Amino acid sequence: MLFSPSRRRFSDLSEQEILALAISSEEDDARIYRSYAERLRLDFPATAAIFDGMAAEEDGHRKRLVDLHRDRFGDVIPLIRREHVAGYYARRPVWLVENLGIDRIRAEAEAMERDAERFYLEAAKRTSDAATRKLLGDLAAAEAGHQSTAERLEQEHLTEDSRSGEEENARRQFVLTWVQPGLAGLMDGSVSTLAPIFATAFATQDTWTTFLVGLAASVGAGISMGFTEAASDDGQLSGRGSPWKRGFASGIMTTVGGLGHALPYLIPDFWTATVTAFIVVFIELWAIAWIQNKYMDTPFFRAALQVVLGGALVFAAGVLIGSG
Repeated sequence: MLFSPSRRRFSDLSEQEILALAISSEEDDARIYRSYAERLRLDFPATAAIFDGMAAEEDGHRKRLVDLHRDRFGDVIPLIRREHVAGYYARRPVWLVENLGIDRIRAEAEAMERDAERFYLEAAKRTSDAATRKLLGDLAAAEAGHQSTAERLEQEHLTEDSRSGEEENARRQFVLTWVQPGLAGLMDGSVSTLAPIFATAFATQDTWTTFLVGLAASVGAGISMGFTEAASDDGQLSGRGSPWKRGFASGIMTTVGGLGHALPYLIPDFWTATVTAFIVVFIELWAIAWIQNKYMDTPFFRAALQVVLGGALVFAAGVLIGSG
């Protein structure tokens, strides 16, 4: 039955199988916490120490469950895991969660404790043995109390200075992985497509042709920038993070930057479309300057001068070429 392709219902599990499920779940959770700790140890050592402590607590829970199983059922523990039980809470893959940042990892850990508490409360209702019911109830209380445990570990390991340092590291990683390549893509898409789009516009005065040229230029530039960013640096030595994340940010923002002033040419009237595109270009360039000022600490007026001047030169080149 245990190896049937169909999942077992929780209500059909014996007391021995419930204990076995609890043991395997504690093993998995301890392993997950240790994986989080290793993932965070370099940049967030204080938070890594917190997860080390939580993993040690899960090990303690597992030991108590194993001792109880040995007393009641012997040394052979049935093989039953989360995926064998219908409706049982599942854990997200570690590789998926750890790539979403420190705040997402902390939130996932809180959800893990809530899930475990509900499981132990339901499991306690399913047993008639007093010692087993007491242990399961104690573990439910322990999982509920992990919030206070986490707070105690935070007070022990996460001082004001270490928290400030971790927040700065998180901000720096966000800038390196998402903002910097995304900003480069937005600048490239917004500025480099100005010339071909407006050259086509003034040469043909055909809005549909101009839109098609803008669409092709934007998508082509996005694909090129995305692959270039992903292939240029694997992030291991530079610390800039996943190449696929950076490539995604750069490629998408490059395409968005070009499409911004290509989409107005879906308007049939040439001058209406062109004036609208002028306004969009103006907004794009000032948005780039604002992002540089907010995330890259570039003085706003210097950023604005660089971006607006560069954009104006490319725009003028496109108009002159198209009008020639």
